[in-house]
Order: sequence, then structure tokens, then C-alpha cells
Amino acid sequence: MSSFYLHLPPIKRCFTGTLICCHTSTNPPLSAIPQSWRPQRSAMGISVVTMRDRSKNRKPTQRGRYLSIEGIQAVQALKRAKVNGGLDAVAHEIETKVRRLVKFDLVAVLRELQWQGEAILAFQVFEELRREHWYKPQVSIYVDIISVLAKSGLYEKVEQVCSYLKTECLEPDTEGFNLLMKTLLEYGFTQTAMDCFRLMKLWESEPDEHTFRILISGLESNGDKDIAIAIRAEAKKQLGRTLEFFEE
Repeated sequence: MSSFYLHLPPIKRCFTGTLICCHTSTNPPLSAIPQSWRPQRSAMGISVVTMRDRSKNRKPTQRGRYLSIEGIQAVQALKRAKVNGGLDAVAHEIETKVRRLVKFDLVAVLRELQWQGEAILAFQVFEELRREHWYKPQVSIYVDIISVLAKSGLYEKVEQVCSYLKTECLEPDTEGFNLLMKTLLEYGFTQTAMDCFRLMKLWESEPDEHTFRILISGLESNGDKDIAIAIRAEAKKQLGRTLEFFEE
């Protein structure tokens, strides 16, 4: 037993059940005691030993980074199939491994593939996700898959995903649509972004100042100034004030 533990002050249990230290002249200096073991002085002058809450040391959960064993195996199988056998092999792994996953694992696999930049694999899993009976369309899901497809230059797939979006029954989500249109405009999908602008109003997602800021800035950056002028006029009509803030 180390000399440190031999010289720890004796500990007694008070009537409340709390462990307390009995100070003696042989106590080691405070600097020799680990931080989590150091006594805290109460209002009664009694030093109470408390332990640090280890839960505060836990790292925040990172989206799509924590997978079950089945999810990890599915991701690995899909990546191997893409390298070794192409799309036919991927389709086989989709059927034998991905379709067996429960809801949480399927969503986690999709997010993991997106995080790794595996665009075509993410698209295949996204297709499976839409076939599930529990699937509920969310604009945020579309933003993520469109972003990874556009970054990989799979522009036809982007248009295909956007065609799916037009057939969905969506909940009002102005913030989600704003991010969607921003992503589309960043990659030059002007007409598709305008289609989404009309779609958001159809599903009762009211455009706000941020909506018009994104549209006007993106349209002007892409050289579509005539459309930008029309959007400025619509913004002025809806917001009921001048648009000087767009000049910032």
C-alpha cells in the first residue's frame, strides 16, 4: 500500500450518511490529495468528501458516428462491394444486410456514409429508407443527401432526389427549406431552388427575411439578376418594408 493512502485522514460517517474527514496533525498537505478526493468545507466547518461527476467528462455525441455492430458491418460490406463488385454487388449487400436493419441503425448507416463522403452508397441507402413503412419525410434528410451528392458531382442524382421531394407530404419547416435552397444555389441549381421556394409555400412554410436573403444573394451570385429583382419585389410585398438590409 502506498504511503499516500497510509496517511489519508480517517473517515467517519455522520448521521446524514455523508462521509466526513477527521482532521489531525498527521494529515498530508492538500496538494498531495487528488482533486476529486479533496474535501469541501461545509457551512458547519466539516470537510465533506465528494466525488467528481464523471458524466461531465463525456464527449458530446457526434451525429452518425455511433453504430451498432450490425450497422458497422453494413457500412463495411457496402464499401467492400463498391470496390470489388460495383453496383451489382452493392445491390446484393443492400438486400442481405441493409434491409435487415432496424430504424435506428438504418438512419445511422445513412448518416455515416454521408459523413464519409460515400455519396453513391448514401443514395442507395436513402432509396431504401424511403421504402420503409415508418419513413416520415423531413427536409433536413433531403438537405444532407443533396449536399453529399452535389459535393461529389452527382448532379443527376441531385435532380432525382429533388423530384422525390416534390411528391412528399411535408411538415412546415421554414428553417429546413432555407438551408435546402442555400445548398442548391451554392451548387448552381437555380431552377430547382426556385421550385423549392414554391414548394415551401405550398406546404405552409412561410418565407421569412432569411429566406429572401438567401434567394436574392444566391440568385445574384449565379447571375440570375432578373429573377432576383422579382424576388426583391415579392419580399417587399410580403414583409411590408423596404429592403435596405439586403444591401449589407
